[in-house]
Amino acid sequence: MAGHTQNEITIAAPLDLVWNMTNDLANWPQLFSEYASVEILSREGNRTTFRLTMHPDENGTVWSWVSEREPDRDKLSVRARRVETGPFDHMDIHWRYEEVPAGTRMVWTQDFAMKPEAPVDDDWMTDNINRNSKVQMALIRDKIEKAAAGHEPASVLAD
Repeated sequence: MAGHTQNEITIAAPLDLVWNMTNDLANWPQLFSEYASVEILSREGNRTTFRLTMHPDENGTVWSWVSEREPDRDKLSVRARRVETGPFDHMDIHWRYEEVPAGTRMVWTQDFAMKPEAPVDDDWMTDNINRNSKVQMALIRDKIEKAAAGHEPASVLAD
């Protein structure tokens, strides 16, 4: 058995702005509420390898892992995967973007499996990812829509 989630949101903003803000890894701690820091480890072509560190959880544990991310602007698609998988056997993420009449639709699909010794199973993680994705997507939507309306500093809009 493996986990699979798919979540989407429509952002009332131009595709270029949504693409640029959501693919600016250095600014992810300002875009997502869960990330304390991002450390870019390497860039090779379009592929970036980076370390994400979360804010401490309710038990004070700080989670951190290394991922790879490869955007394809022509296909409006990003492929990512965890390199340091931690409790996951694997974690593959696909971001898709689509221009729609109301702005830009952003879709996150995650395919994963938990290791047998992980403290939670695939079903628990599926529920957790679905719940958290909705929260993070709403925060991202609100921040990008504010930026589109001209209410955010230029640093947030940087490529």
